[in-house]
Amino acid sequence: MNLIAIETSTSYCSLAVAGGDRVLARHILAEQRHAEIALDELMALLSEAGQKLEEVQGIAYGEGPGAFTGLRIACGMTQGLALARNVPVLGISTLLAVAEESGAANVVVCLDARMGEVYHAAYRKEQDVWREVCAPGLCPPAALPQVD
Repeated sequence: MNLIAIETSTSYCSLAVAGGDRVLARHILAEQRHAEIALDELMALLSEAGQKLEEVQGIAYGEGPGAFTGLRIACGMTQGLALARNVPVLGISTLLAVAEESGAANVVVCLDARMGEVYHAAYRKEQDVWREVCAPGLCPPAALPQVD
């Protein structure tokens, strides 16, 4: 199955193209240039993978939490591409994606939300399934909920 993934909720623009057992990814420090670079970078990544947009069978995107403008960019790109291709879409929690990438079974995720606050959540992986231990939230670092 040929899939693409788009994540623009942080200062990085992260894109991936998967086909068969091959995954190509790019993580570009975009700051506030996501809208300028995301589509061109995605098309270049598809080309590098030897795929065409017409061959994409599904799209995943980072649904946040994160920067509101960044979330709109990923969501808007996904919506436009999915409607044009009539393919399914899957929103992925940015916090859960960070937990998965950590490789650990018990994870507290904190991402800078700016203005002295963090987005946070805690997860436990049991038999390859993530369980939410502390629901996603937003607070100052000193007010983070305590978790086991």
